[in-house]
Amino acid sequence: MPARNPGDVGRRAAARRRQLGLTREEVARRAGMAPGYLQYLEEQPADPGTSGLTRLAGALGTTVAALHGGGRDLPPGTARAARGPRLVELTPQECRERLSTHGVGRVVVTTPAGTAVVPVNYSMLEGAVVYRTAPHAAPAAAAGTEAVFEVDHIDEALGRGWSVLVTGPAREVTDEAEARRLEERAHSEPWAGGDRPMWVLIDPERLTGRLVEAG
Repeated sequence: MPARNPGDVGRRAAARRRQLGLTREEVARRAGMAPGYLQYLEEQPADPGTSGLTRLAGALGTTVAALHGGGRDLPPGTARAARGPRLVELTPQECRERLSTHGVGRVVVTTPAGTAVVPVNYSMLEGAVVYRTAPHAAPAAAAGTEAVFEVDHIDEALGRGWSVLVTGPAREVTDEAEARRLEERAHSEPWAGGDRPMWVLIDPERLTGRLVEAG
């Protein structure tokens, strides 16, 4: 387990709470703590102690190790699957709900070195997948092709997860007014930083997805 950093614990707890769509009041009630104290934990480098952290992890459906950042440098999916797993096909609407507004996905591109799958920070705007990149970076190669874009999520604590595959034509956004609108409305900034002025838009012609859950 990595060295304990109370500030990181609070940030991970807040991120997990938002991921579950829960309010501080709901989580505090589940964990048997005051909402004001939970806010303090999320915003300050505080340590709730073993008992409080155990209750908080249970309220968030995760583990103490996860809140401490255990496995942060490991690929997802190393935990056991749920007992009696069931594979469910997602409807297009369910796929859209899981794509949500923004996050990290992977786009398939063809480069001089061959086919590559590269991660991008994306947003969903007006039903389209959009992301920003540099003109000569690998993700830019998707423009002008029939693009394949994938997003997934794995819940290590509950042993379940889902994946969504988007296929459709991709294009570079060359209209200045459209690019400015994307700049104003997009939720995700490229984590890689740097100058990334090129917008790529993928129009989802086909949405497919699968969910693995407990049987």
